[in-house]
Amino acid sequence: MSKSAMLGVALVWVFILGAVAVSYKLFFLPKQQAEQQQAKVEEKKQVLQKTSTQTHYKDTVDFAIDNFSGYSILRSDAFRQYLASKSVMLNLTDDSADYTARLKNLQNGNISMAVFTLDALIKASAELGDMPATVVAIIDESNGADAIVSGKSFQNIDALNNADTKFVVTPNSPSETLSRVVMANFNLTNLSDPFIKLNGAKEVYAEYLASKPTDKKVFVLWEPYVSKILENPEYKSLIDSSKFRGYIVDVIVVNRDFLVKNENVVKTFIEGYFDTNYSFKSKMDELTFADAKANGEPLKLEMAKKLTTKIRWKNTQENYAHFGFTSGHGYQHIEDMLVNITKVLVKTGAIKADPTAGQPNLLYYDKILRAMFDNNFHPGNTDEDVAAEKTLVALTDEEWNALLPVGTLQVPRLVFPRGTATLTSQSEETLTSLVADLKTFPQYYLIVRGHCSKVGDLEANKILAQERAAATMEWLVKNGVDKNRIKADTSEPNGSTTVAFILGQQSY
Repeated sequence: MSKSAMLGVALVWVFILGAVAVSYKLFFLPKQQAEQQQAKVEEKKQVLQKTSTQTHYKDTVDFAIDNFSGYSILRSDAFRQYLASKSVMLNLTDDSADYTARLKNLQNGNISMAVFTLDALIKASAELGDMPATVVAIIDESNGADAIVSGKSFQNIDALNNADTKFVVTPNSPSETLSRVVMANFNLTNLSDPFIKLNGAKEVYAEYLASKPTDKKVFVLWEPYVSKILENPEYKSLIDSSKFRGYIVDVIVVNRDFLVKNENVVKTFIEGYFDTNYSFKSKMDELTFADAKANGEPLKLEMAKKLTTKIRWKNTQENYAHFGFTSGHGYQHIEDMLVNITKVLVKTGAIKADPTAGQPNLLYYDKILRAMFDNNFHPGNTDEDVAAEKTLVALTDEEWNALLPVGTLQVPRLVFPRGTATLTSQSEETLTSLVADLKTFPQYYLIVRGHCSKVGDLEANKILAQERAAATMEWLVKNGVDKNRIKADTSEPNGSTTVAFILGQQSY
């Protein structure tokens, strides 16, 4: 063989050996190392298993939450210990109240249970185009913790009816809900693109600090920021959540698949919640105080005590009433709550359509509470209080005249045959809806005011207006409105022939 041939062969072999070396380094060695590493991991796992004990927890609940004080029971050591005693492990995840993400995590099974406000559940379900979760219990209801605060520009809600008015809110929060409740129920048809949306109560409060009392802004937020603003005598509360019912309500929801497969676990969770709620019923201020500190947002004990008066925690008996197992307390049914808040969200453009398509029963499941009710579940040795709704007392004529107007309700025009005070069937349908709406505002008095034309016999016009107001009042009382909270009167001739509905409150 010639030298050149031998050199060629040698080069080929060098190439082959190099290729083999490269292949070994790039492919075979990493694979070998990975296999060795995996073997070590498996060996370590086996050793770990051989030298440990199986967990005593039989079930796990992955629960999404945020730092609202109303959820302090869910974060308490007492609740966690109760579940542990039942072999249920609780994993809490704080998602900063991102309700859309929260519902998506329920949908894909990343979490099994969560807290929602009713409006947030409806909005998120509409946005997602799916209802992967259902309500199984009510936690609490805002009772003054949320408010619309204004400066000198606005004396009452009617004064908000201006295209320049702006609501400074946290989007997708109870503050936005409160704004929409007011927009849907009161005569505020002149509002135009009213929201200034900021990221959280701190930013809303900062906007207040940078504003003047004469600005066309109202600030919609929650405690303790409401109380901070009201320390300024130039500002007042136009309306707060103690004045209405059924709109800002916190609930426990469950992934439907998890519920079907683990109904006993869900029942244990709910029983544990109400058991813990009962144990704290006289110590909620202490729990709220400790919870706020643990969340990095400490409160003064005085503020914690004040805050607890503005949240209505719902106990077992109150849940039984809201789900229709008991009667006589005047509590709204959960289904009616869902209907009312959905109507508000659609009317104000928060959602395009009802995600339940007119079947609100699809968004709640009563079998857990029903089983507890049938089995006479009770969390303690003494009876649970069922908070009665405050009854409005009858007023004297002088007190009616001194009533402070809150705002004019947005009610379709009543139709009367010409020259008469006879209610048409169309008008009675309108009033039927009004009766339902009035139940959501139980703390306000109602003035039914007849307006009359300036044309013709003014005295006759005033008499007709009074007769129409009186007929309307009579119908409302006959159909469930407390006679103590309603009065008919007549305005001076102003060119209108409508009947207006004005909510009022006593001066405190």
